[in-house]
Amino acid sequence: MKPLGWWLMLLGSLRLASVWFGFFDIWALRRAVFSQTTMTDVHGRTFGVWTLLTCTLCFLCAFNLDNKPLYLATFLSFIYAFGHFLTEYLVYNTMALANLTTVGIFAGTSIVWMLLQWKVHQKVHSKHS
Repeated sequence: MKPLGWWLMLLGSLRLASVWFGFFDIWALRRAVFSQTTMTDVHGRTFGVWTLLTCTLCFLCAFNLDNKPLYLATFLSFIYAFGHFLTEYLVYNTMALANLTTVGIFAGTSIVWMLLQWKVHQKVHSKHS
């Protein structure tokens, strides 16, 4: 497996913890992510389902890095997630800067790495055409 695949597996595994918190320990999710607001059980479960979807994308993409539509969907999931969390911090003030920083490191690294790998992937496949 390529290093990017291992990275996506790591992130998918870490996201599983957020899924657990969303369904079974909303207060841990609140402390770790949305520390500046109150959350209901419904919010937690909704976050858990959304995170489970992004986790699934990470696992599928890790084993199918050459699948362009899947790669793009996984890449966009990082863009959307980071945009969501950035909005929660800047507009709605539901996150602390420390929590946004943690999300930003993982999402930012993934976005840059996947963008760089996409360009490498395109160059390799254009030589074979």
